[in-house]
Amino acid sequence: MRPRVSPRTRAAPSRALTTFAVGFLLLDAVLLIYSGAALGRTKLVVWGVAFVIVAALVVIGWRRYRRLMADLEQARQDMRAEIESIRALLHEKHLHN
Repeated sequence: MRPRVSPRTRAAPSRALTTFAVGFLLLDAVLLIYSGAALGRTKLVVWGVAFVIVAALVVIGWRRYRRLMADLEQARQDMRAEIESIRALLHEKHLHN
C-alpha cells in the first residue's frame, strides 16, 4: 500500500531548468546570428533564428504544462471534496464499516 501524500508535500514545478534551457538557447541564438552576420554566412543566421523559435516553443510548452498541472490539482481537490461528502452521507446513514 502506498503512503498517502498530502497536497502540501508535492513540490511545485520548478522554473530553474526551463529558465536555464531558454537562456542557453537564446544565448546560442544571439551568438549564431551575430557570427553569421559578421561572417556573411546565412546558414548560421538561419540556425540562430531556429534557436529563437525553439526557445519560444519551450516557453509555450512550459506554460501549457503548468496550466495542465493546475487543472489536475483542482480536479484532485474536487474529487477529494466529493469523497468527503459521500463519507459524511454514509456516516450520517450509519452505513460506514
